[in-house]
Amino acid sequence: MTTTLAVANQKGGVAKTTSVASIGAALAELGQRVLLVDLDPQACLTFSLGIDPEDLEVSIHQVLTKGLSPVETILETDDGVDLLPATIELARAEADLLTRTGREHAVKAALELLDDDDVHYDWVLLDCPPSLGVLTVAALTAADGVLIPLQCETLSHRGVGQLLDTVHDVRRFTNRGLVVWGVLPTLYDGRTNHARAVLETISDTYQLDVVEPPIPKTIKFAEAPAAGRSILRTSRSSKGAKAYRDVAAHLLARTGRG
Repeated sequence: MTTTLAVANQKGGVAKTTSVASIGAALAELGQRVLLVDLDPQACLTFSLGIDPEDLEVSIHQVLTKGLSPVETILETDDGVDLLPATIELARAEADLLTRTGREHAVKAALELLDDDDVHYDWVLLDCPPSLGVLTVAALTAADGVLIPLQCETLSHRGVGQLLDTVHDVRRFTNRGLVVWGVLPTLYDGRTNHARAVLETISDTYQLDVVEPPIPKTIKFAEAPAAGRSILRTSRSSKGAKAYRDVAAHLLARTGRG
């Protein structure tokens, strides 16, 4: 069975896209077939995997708004994962979808087209935009679970409550089976008392699991997108790459496939 995981946090700069790319590459290393879906109009995931959004004629935008089959849009990447890319056109999708009946199910319907074409993935990772708009709600409606990357600082985790309110609404109205898989601490600097304190209070504050290990703060993550690869390809033995491999193994074990 396919496991669809939304990676969401309405706050930007929490390593959400880095987490999607790195976890996806780590799962591929473990023999999983992985599809990454870029739902952010900024197309950072697409660019990070070595694809220039400006060179694309079709993207997730046409899939969501024009009914184009995802198979006609999916690209292979050097990280061993497939990508359903985004372009700036996706910014119009929010407005286009707002007037449509069943807009919350747009991403789910798009992924179901893969089954119609007999295309199977073990994992589908949804990179949500940094907002709680239509695209994020559609991603949560399509997902089995949601993973919340959280920078270990006070301002970052204050917004988690808003996201959890949205998750509650999605469970109530469009996806009763949605499960919060936990919080993934990112940009973690264990040398600071503040980071350690935030990490220690996350579980108690939100009654959520903390997915470990925390992802360390390192310049290696900033260097990887410039090379069009994930950190697992650009700095294989770094602490950041190892941490994401451990997270991927944790997620895989959760599904019973580890």
